[in-house]
Amino acid sequence: MPPVFAPPVPFPYALPSSCEGYQLAMPNSAFAAKIVRDFVGALLRTGAHAGLADDARLCVSEVVSNVYCHTRSELVRVEVLVGREEVAVHVTNDHTGPLPEPLVRPEGEGGRGLLVVNGLAASWGSSTRKVKARRTKTVWFVLTEPEPEPGTEADCRVGAAEPGNETRPDAAPAPAPAPH
Repeated sequence: MPPVFAPPVPFPYALPSSCEGYQLAMPNSAFAAKIVRDFVGALLRTGAHAGLADDARLCVSEVVSNVYCHTRSELVRVEVLVGREEVAVHVTNDHTGPLPEPLVRPEGEGGRGLLVVNGLAASWGSSTRKVKARRTKTVWFVLTEPEPEPGTEADCRVGAAEPGNETRPDAAPAPAPAPH
């Protein structure tokens, strides 16, 4: 999917108002990618989006690593917006240079981070804006839960596979509650 370059309103990608937001700010250091990766992974694994945790960890790690490698920003700010069906992650820094081109160099290990984000995210992009006296750049991406495969939707219901929720074909229906 090609990147989307759009102005923030107030963020580059807005989820419905029913989402939960989480923020983390830290120094732009060699440890920032690991800290953010662990934060996002723990957040998603404890909520309704455990299936997106690995992709989110990989994408946020790539974006935060780009901040460390390609900017002189003192801080990295991360916002995670968790909606019912999707997760949006915004990584903001104080650098407004151009987005690094996703160059693949066969002899090198670098240059593939945004290609990874492009392959995993439902959408992604970047924007710049002026906040007080400084300009910031935000790279954002959105991950969505995969559509259930045909014939498995009933098996994906919450609680369907939990012990005690099984229905045997020979089981009698549960009795109706007695009137009060």
